[in-house]
Amino acid sequence: MLHVEKIKPLSKEFLESIGFYWHTDADQTSYVADELVLVNNNEVEAYYEAANELYDMFAEAGQYVIDNNLFHELNIPFNLVELIKNSWANDVHWHLYGRFDFAGGVDGKPIKLLEFNADTPTSLYETAIIQWAMLKANGMDEAKQFNTLFEALKENFKRLVVLGGDTEDFAENYEGWRILFSSIRGNIEDENTTRLLQTAANEAGFHTDFAYVDEVGFNGKEGIFKGDENFEYWFKLVPWENIAIEEGDLALLLDEIVREQKAIILNPAYALLFQSKAFMKVLWDLFPNHPLLLETSYAPLKDKKQVEKRAFGREGANTVIYDADMSVIVKTEGDYGNYKPIYQEYVELPKDGEGKSYQAGVFFAYEGCGLGFRRGGLIMENFSKFVGHRIKD
Repeated sequence: MLHVEKIKPLSKEFLESIGFYWHTDADQTSYVADELVLVNNNEVEAYYEAANELYDMFAEAGQYVIDNNLFHELNIPFNLVELIKNSWANDVHWHLYGRFDFAGGVDGKPIKLLEFNADTPTSLYETAIIQWAMLKANGMDEAKQFNTLFEALKENFKRLVVLGGDTEDFAENYEGWRILFSSIRGNIEDENTTRLLQTAANEAGFHTDFAYVDEVGFNGKEGIFKGDENFEYWFKLVPWENIAIEEGDLALLLDEIVREQKAIILNPAYALLFQSKAFMKVLWDLFPNHPLLLETSYAPLKDKKQVEKRAFGREGANTVIYDADMSVIVKTEGDYGNYKPIYQEYVELPKDGEGKSYQAGVFFAYEGCGLGFRRGGLIMENFSKFVGHRIKD
């Protein structure tokens, strides 16, 4: 059984004072749990090592996808294929951050990869800031947490310039390049998450600005603009598959901008390969029976309890858990039914004394750098709670 401890919750007034406004769910319950998951140093080290090992595997599998033209199998929109190839081929298109979702890792249960949120992962603010504040507000040692996420992001912004070099050399190599940060107007969670990333970039030493997506100008031959100001980098908290399907003209413009080397986009287009849940099938083919992986197929598995997901489903939507005889245990509806299904071997999530399930999320920014948990039922969905953690002595 997973162990949790009760804490004094952060007040809504405090949360809003630090820019965290999405603290209450639609049912008027708190989105942030007033508990912490207790972990030990060995469990933290195992999460860290798993994230690092898996990212190396993702990089190898990404090259395999490109070499073998497996974009259709991953449900990648055709109008992004060349952009993905171009971003993959040039190291300046640096992957800024992502979040691995894991089953296990606590209470003696082995770590198993569920998916990699590599493009626009949520829970960044919660993991980097809120759970740290939980410890501080409760008189606990804030260092007792696997949470270097904000510092890791700052370092990874520096790598946009030094790439594989030493981040201490950033200042002498930086030539004033600017990053424009953008989110969708009217979504405070996306906006303030984007502004948190902007703060990390500022502290890294970049010149930055913010604009809503509808304020940004695009020119295939000249680049990306806010008003008359041209930006060398554009961070957009908008999923690549949404751009491809809903904004086809923009997808073509971004393809031209990258091809003409007029701007670099974060996260890069190749993050969509990793984001596709169908990528888990490629990993299983390349690394069969790897201890961090679950068997995954494009067709239902034989005589196994399994989960059906959509290649680009989000927040647990359009998910079905089947028993070994393919009878439905639980399912969710959603807006992602047009994407391809994949079938992944089912693994039980750790549970607390009340039978609630916990899924670990480990952020990756050049290395594993931050742990947080989501708590819910058999399927983690929009009403799942964020739960911080503490490393016990």
